Amino acid sequence: EHYRRLFSDPSFLQAFKNTVIINVYNLIFGFSFNVFLALMINELQMRRLKSVVQTCVYLPYFLSWVIFAGLVQVFLQAPVPGDTGGMVNQVIVALGGEAIDFMKRPELFRGILVVTNIIKTAGYSTIIYLAAIAGIDPTLYEAAAIDGGNRKDMLLHITIPRILPSVAVMFLLNVSQLFLSNFDQVYNLYNNFVLSTGDVLSTYIYRISLGGSGTNFELSTAMNLVLNTMGLIVVLGANKFVEKLDVQGIF
Repeated sequence: EHYRRLFSDPSFLQAFKNTVIINVYNLIFGFSFNVFLALMINELQMRRLKSVVQTCVYLPYFLSWVIFAGLVQVFLQAPVPGDTGGMVNQVIVALGGEAIDFMKRPELFRGILVVTNIIKTAGYSTIIYLAAIAGIDPTLYEAAAIDGGNRKDMLLHITIPRILPSVAVMFLLNVSQLFLSNFDQVYNLYNNFVLSTGDVLSTYIYRISLGGSGTNFELSTAMNLVLNTMGLIVVLGANKFVEKLDVQGIF
């Protein structure tokens, strides 16, 4: 009975669709950006500049989503009578554009979630990749330099192949979250104007079990079972795919 109710509820189907779309975007753009960022930080030669960049990248990770979401809303705030709005809209207006109410535009909200997630979590991922890079034998780079290899050759043929195991593990961890969502992020950023594209499974579960729709714990428990089972199947499939690339998975 619970599963019939679940799959006949349009709100659940919309939340499921939003969750998958947002997490796929995070996987495509966020995961690849984190690898790219770690590689670029490693290529910086000036130690002071490298330290400044690393600090700027790591800092958002140590802020709670409540604080970070508040900062995002301040930066994206739309102009109101007597106020010029947030910094982003001030720049848009200064360049001759028209102010945008970002937080009330459903078509923009998924992009806001993806971008803020990248900014917030990039520091944690880059630490893992930089640690893997630090474990590479320096003699490999020295041998490549003697043979006439440039920095591009070393990056493509030494650095990237050597960090592939770490990349594979992080990829599997990201895939395991495909049917889950960051409740703290979405709950602190979304509103009734963006429910059509911003409502995700975690906020839907909250509403039916603890929020304004009552205490429907049976339905939320059934939903969690379905989602975790689907997540396990996806992880097992991704692990098999990674093993075929001759990289050790997590099982």
